[in-house]
Amino acid sequence: MNGSSPIVMVIDDDPSVLKALERLLRSHELNVTTFDSPQEFLEQYEPDLHGCLVLDIDMPNLNGLELQQKLIVQGIELPIIFLTGHGDIPMSVQAMKRGAVDFLTKPVHEDDLIEAIQSAIEKDRVHRKTHAELTEFRKKLETLTPREREVLLHVVSGRLNKQIAADLGTVEKTIKVHRAHLMTKLKVRSLADLVRLSEKIGIIPIGSE
Repeated sequence: MNGSSPIVMVIDDDPSVLKALERLLRSHELNVTTFDSPQEFLEQYEPDLHGCLVLDIDMPNLNGLELQQKLIVQGIELPIIFLTGHGDIPMSVQAMKRGAVDFLTKPVHEDDLIEAIQSAIEKDRVHRKTHAELTEFRKKLETLTPREREVLLHVVSGRLNKQIAADLGTVEKTIKVHRAHLMTKLKVRSLADLVRLSEKIGIIPIGSE
């Protein structure tokens, strides 16, 4: 399992269901990989794989909800669409609370399934883009000097240059230079972007502890 195009991974212990879903999804020009058990999926899963899971609820040994929980524990964040022939409200609520994209009942309506898959693939794309952005931002943070890191904390806390200068015992001109350097090193175009990225990686503004 690899490649750069999104893949719809279908897991169901019923061979006829797998075949029907594979045929349907390929008719919509989607890349599809099928598995007859959660165990087979876990054995073949590769971290760089992206797309979504279409997952049956009722399977032996490891059911759909149990697989969902296992993926959460392992940090695998593939969007999941659940399919069930006899699902109930508590099961669907549990699945959705854990982040499932949708919970559909068999026999699933073609349009509903395709719409859910498209939504799941887009969710995965946005998540991976954000993850890559934050990983790159963390690497750039490592290039800052200790003083630039200090200035960064003050900047994302909303302090003005003259306030930062007073706090750090220097002059406003020096703070302007540090601020310009850190913005350049971090390759952010605006204060809003700097604050957004800092928040996402857990940088706590001064006075917010």
